[in-house]
Amino acid sequence: MPSSSYGLRLPSPHPGEHPRKAQAVRPPPTRVHEVNVKSRLISRSLVALTALLLTAPVAPPAQAAGSATATFTKVGDWGSGFEGRYTIKNGTASTISSWKVEFDLPAGVGVGSFWDATLTRSGQHFTFSNVGWNGTLAPGASVTFGFLGSPGGAAAVPAGCKLNGADCGGGDGPTDPVLPGKPGTPIATGGSRSIALSWTASSGTVTGYRVYEGTAVKATVTGTSATVSGLGDCETHTYTVRAYNAEGESPASAEATATTTGCAPSPLPKHFLTGYWHNFDNAAVELKLSAVPAAYDLVAVSFGEATATPGEVVFGVDPGLSASLGGYTDAQFKADVKTLQSRGQKVILSVGGELGRVQVASATAAATFADTVHGLMQQYGFDGVDIDLENGLNATYMGQALRALRAKAGANLIITMAPQTIDMQSTGAEYFKLALNIKDILTVVHTQYYNSGSMLGCDQMAAYSQGTVNFMTALACIQLENGLRPDQVALGLPAGPGAAGGGIVAPALVNQALTCLATRTNCGSFVPPRAYPGIRGAMTWSINWDASNNWNFSKTVKPHLATLP
Repeated sequence: MPSSSYGLRLPSPHPGEHPRKAQAVRPPPTRVHEVNVKSRLISRSLVALTALLLTAPVAPPAQAAGSATATFTKVGDWGSGFEGRYTIKNGTASTISSWKVEFDLPAGVGVGSFWDATLTRSGQHFTFSNVGWNGTLAPGASVTFGFLGSPGGAAAVPAGCKLNGADCGGGDGPTDPVLPGKPGTPIATGGSRSIALSWTASSGTVTGYRVYEGTAVKATVTGTSATVSGLGDCETHTYTVRAYNAEGESPASAEATATTTGCAPSPLPKHFLTGYWHNFDNAAVELKLSAVPAAYDLVAVSFGEATATPGEVVFGVDPGLSASLGGYTDAQFKADVKTLQSRGQKVILSVGGELGRVQVASATAAATFADTVHGLMQQYGFDGVDIDLENGLNATYMGQALRALRAKAGANLIITMAPQTIDMQSTGAEYFKLALNIKDILTVVHTQYYNSGSMLGCDQMAAYSQGTVNFMTALACIQLENGLRPDQVALGLPAGPGAAGGGIVAPALVNQALTCLATRTNCGSFVPPRAYPGIRGAMTWSINWDASNNWNFSKTVKPHLATLP
């Protein structure tokens, strides 16, 4: 390449051309002239440099700055709720001084607690804004806020997200929309010591299904049916179903309830009224047994009494009552038992009472109890026995006694219990243990919802006051949720003023409580966790006090029982 006379190397316009001859060298100029020459040299050098740059390869232009995004991630879902988080990232070249994320949630989905943001809501439109310390985001910086929503499920994902008025742009992160959908309502059918269930399939990807009883898994299957085996005779169980896959479980299905076969045929109606008949004198009206109205399906004769022999029970018409009724004899009483039975009513002997001292605390006493009670059944025609031992009992030996009596009397034996409220607060209490131990032969428990003061209900949230709908329903719920079948639970209440020292309740409120338990409607502030359409009915202390109060209890409650499911 030729060299210019100014010392700057220039590219040849035609590569491969021969260089020209060098020009002659001029004499040195004067100083002024030298300055002018240098100026010209600089100008020409700049021109030449510009030409060189224009002919050099051109680099691509810098990429334009990005945008701000807000990305949603559902980090957890437990069916009844979920945790969601948004990550806001500043992908622009400028600092963001504040941010606002807004989105919509499906109908019925709400937001509870939240963090690292402030929240405003309009219907199902939710707007989260920065708090003071996390509003400024430098280019490339990010910040996260979160919230808890309910219920959960794959559908509980925000839609229409906007960040500072523009599309969020981040899309959804791992929101777990791949969770299976909720299974269809199961159908439960009781069999011999087993319950079969079937349901419609869940939407989405399903690995299998888990059958739950409460929080316990009872079966895991890949299809849409399952059988829970190893159950007892005449047991009632309630199940739910959840689908699952690698991402987790679906929301629970609706509940399904069924009872295994093997139940003894009941000699009593589906819903029935029980009353106690006094075999003694007190301030209530004295009645012959035959004067008991037909409204009472089950009549408990109170009371069989103890002797000095442990476990022995005796009975006879009380002399004081006999005198008050003008000479009421054992023979007349036996005839009256038959009269009631001819009407379709059942008559049983209640053992114990407030002053009762019957004690069954050994195998020998258990055998004596069974023998003597069975003897009284044969003598007087009783259909069964009621355990009303308000001074305590031994669940083990009383259980032995009642099973021995059942072996003697047969499958139609009626066994009822009338524990005090305190006796049925815990499954560890002897009365509750007895009820569960003889569940397969037990007819019904009439807990006395009076003379007890305030008590905790099954929600363990409050001490409910006696004489209220809440008291009856929340306490009955303890038995219903802890092992007894609904047909083994009834409400025991006083018949009116004079019948108890506390817990007197208007019969209309007894009806309200029964409806609440059977249908979960017309409740007080306490609503049971599920409906118990098989709730058995009501008991009153007593028939004699009902007579003293113009039969208000039986006239009000008995017709209502026919309205229950």
